[in-house]
Amino acid sequence: MDFTEESATPAVVESFAGTPDPRLREILGSLTRHLHDFIREVEPTMEEWEWGVDFLTRTGQKCDDTRQEFILLSDVLGVSMLVETINQRKAAGTAGEPVTDSTVLGPFHMVDSPERAFGDSIDMMGTGQPCVVTGRVLSVDGTPLAGAMVDVWQADDNGFYDVQQPGAQPQGNGRGLFTTDEEGRFRFSTVVPAHYPIPTDGPVGELLGATERHPYRPAHIHFIAGHTGFQPVTTHIFVEDSAYLDSDAVFAVKKSLVQTFTEVDDAALAAEYGVKAPFRLAGFDIVLRPS
Repeated sequence: MDFTEESATPAVVESFAGTPDPRLREILGSLTRHLHDFIREVEPTMEEWEWGVDFLTRTGQKCDDTRQEFILLSDVLGVSMLVETINQRKAAGTAGEPVTDSTVLGPFHMVDSPERAFGDSIDMMGTGQPCVVTGRVLSVDGTPLAGAMVDVWQADDNGFYDVQQPGAQPQGNGRGLFTTDEEGRFRFSTVVPAHYPIPTDGPVGELLGATERHPYRPAHIHFIAGHTGFQPVTTHIFVEDSAYLDSDAVFAVKKSLVQTFTEVDDAALAAEYGVKAPFRLAGFDIVLRPS
């Protein structure tokens, strides 16, 4: 059969007809139809097509153990947040429980965050304004979840993650893996994170430059919380007075996740928390849905 503009799509879709996995067959068919429609719409030149292939090739080549350029690309195109939002809606079904909103994982998550005890500091540098974060992990009915896992990570007060500055920050700075107590509580001290630019030294940075988009993310702290028998959630808290809350480069801000980091000048309370006054105090309860 001749391969023409009209026959191209059904021919490729039909080539996947024998795929044993029905979900894979559905995905490949839909991908083919949408991709072919895109090509028909924009009618790229051969040079443009070759540039696109080169862009994706270089995106993959930029990935390593501490940098995931494809996640970054997904983030700046809004795909990561769209996937998160769709999956949260599907998980909720018709129940509509008040669970914590999810948001993007980001390119700097490390699965081996150092284990830390209740109240420990994740700041290993001693710079920046001290901050204490307190919260609980709860079920949708308000039951505290003892023994829940809370993985946290953040940039420092200059806007860099430890993996971005291996010579300047100790490994594990700004990271911690906590276990909630018998009342479902967690607490840690840190520094108030800064807003920062996502990495722009790769293909994603080229894309932002070509489209005159800024690369900045508002100040935030990442969380993953989970417990046996419950659906885990990947989320952030955003610093209420941070810049770029209305123009996050990766579209990850949700109103429910913007939290007040209250200025506290109480020496006794600071001593109780193991920090120096004045410090900032933020509270964040994480609500999980049974699986």
